[in-house]
Amino acid sequence: MANVAVNPNTVLKAYRELEHEGLVSPQPGVGTFVVRTLADDSLTAHEPLRKELEQWLAKAKWAGLDEESIQALFATTFRTSMKVRK
Repeated sequence: MANVAVNPNTVLKAYRELEHEGLVSPQPGVGTFVVRTLADDSLTAHEPLRKELEQWLAKAKWAGLDEESIQALFATTFRTSMKVRK
C-alpha cells in the first residue's frame, strides 16, 4: 500500500467548499456528515448538456483559443450569467 501525503489545508478547503455547497454539515466534536448528494433528478440533464459543452469546446479550439483562453471565457461568462439570474 502506498503512502500519500495530503496537505491538511487542502482537506480543510475541500470540506469548506462542500459545506458552502450545502453537501455536508459539520457537527463539532462528532464529525462531518453528508446531508445532500449530487445524485438528484437533474442528473438526467447532464449528458445532453455535456455533449453541448463538448461541441462548444471543439468550436473554441477550432477558433484558435488555447486552454487558458477557453477557461477565462467560460469563467467570465459563467460569472456574468449567474449575476443576471440573481
